[in-house]
Amino acid sequence: MGTRQGFFLDRRVLTANMRPMFRLAHFSDPHLGPLPDPSLWQLASKRVLGYMNWRGNRLRSMGGDYLARLLDDMDAARPDHIALTGDLVNIALPAEIAAARDWLTAVAAPERLSVVPGNHDAYVPGALKSAMQAWSDYMTGDDDAMTHTGSAHFPFLRRRGPLALVGVSTAKATAPGFASGRVGVRQTRRLTETLAGLGEAGAFRVVMIHHPPFKGATSWAKRLEDASRVRAAIKRSGAELVLHGHTHIDSRTMIEGPNGPVPVIGVPSASHAPGGRKPGARYNLFDIAKTDGGWTCHLEERGFIEIGGGIEVIDRAELVIPSR
Repeated sequence: MGTRQGFFLDRRVLTANMRPMFRLAHFSDPHLGPLPDPSLWQLASKRVLGYMNWRGNRLRSMGGDYLARLLDDMDAARPDHIALTGDLVNIALPAEIAAARDWLTAVAAPERLSVVPGNHDAYVPGALKSAMQAWSDYMTGDDDAMTHTGSAHFPFLRRRGPLALVGVSTAKATAPGFASGRVGVRQTRRLTETLAGLGEAGAFRVVMIHHPPFKGATSWAKRLEDASRVRAAIKRSGAELVLHGHTHIDSRTMIEGPNGPVPVIGVPSASHAPGGRKPGARYNLFDIAKTDGGWTCHLEERGFIEIGGGIEVIDRAELVIPSR
């Protein structure tokens, strides 16, 4: 198990004053394979290291049908919406980006699936722009559909039932040996304003981000460089839930909000084989409902534990959502 901090209650019994639940699924870091054969000029960059890592490590640890089986299980759970927090590809080859677009289409329609990019989607300069163009339908806000056709605009905002999904980009091209991310001043300012407005409207705010924004989440070379900006935005304006990927582990922690701690939930890679150093492929289901006293949010973690085993319920917990 990954990092867990104690902010969970025993599961509550649903009562008559609880409104219908909204089911949100979250998965991350599929690192879609197999990797296309790159040309020599495409490897004349940081990509050569990523290609070697794929051949020597990820081809083994992320092979098999774990992702396909996980998605079948997710589909059977009938979520109202799906959040995917980055690293769709490995070294951001043009063929990878195009194949990821076809894969997204097979997973769900853009209206039902929201995506933010990860560091592997921005592996080399220019890759993020290509990915944003190819996947724009999945990372464009409701109000941006007409004005930002063909490109993504961050943070984007999508309203789905009682939820407001706020997609933040931390993706950027980095030097060899680095996998860090950055939000930037302008995006942070928009994030702060967006969260404040949604709080006034009474929405359940879900922040989607690839790099985790809490302290000590990763090594220095893989960190979110300006994580303090994200924490400051949430401390000032609030949120109900933060979802991230990047670390390939299951983690649950909190960051400070204006009305109490905000749950921050990470999920392992959706493609990883069980039995290794990192947990096997998993995804999370969140059942969210409005009550007279605030919000309830039940978490169910599903995935693979043993080699040769099937998908299991790994954990269930009731998240404590800060009240306004």
